Amino acid sequence: MTETTPFSQSVQQWMDTFMHRSMRGWIQFVKSTGLSMPQFSILMQLYHKGECGMSELSEGFGITPAAASQLVDKLVQASLLTRTEDPRDRRAKQVALTLQGKQLIEQGIAERYCWMDKLDENLSSEEQKKVAEALKILNEAAKELEVD
Repeated sequence: MTETTPFSQSVQQWMDTFMHRSMRGWIQFVKSTGLSMPQFSILMQLYHKGECGMSELSEGFGITPAAASQLVDKLVQASLLTRTEDPRDRRAKQVALTLQGKQLIEQGIAERYCWMDKLDENLSSEEQKKVAEALKILNEAAKELEVD
């Protein structure tokens, strides 16, 4: 195992702080909606990946088709999802976010990051520029590591 460098320690500390603050806001928002985390996770997947089939949902979440169907039923009843026939296979169902579902996710994303506004206020404009440049470098380096 390699020795942890000051760079790695700093990034790990930031990741821990970021995840803690971000997830705390996220969990509070999800609880306020009355939805379960699995239900909200389905909404998030559809927000990021678009419409998909029920079998894709059940496989993606490692749950049975019946469990996926129950989760989706509640989201359809709440007008957050639509469920339609798959035009390629009439036996299969496709699910997609409604406008209301999309707006709920976007509200959750905004809530998740609202703590960043407070952080922004605690940094000078010079510090903000330094952090922005450092994060740009990290993001570009991280993209080079991605394997599809």
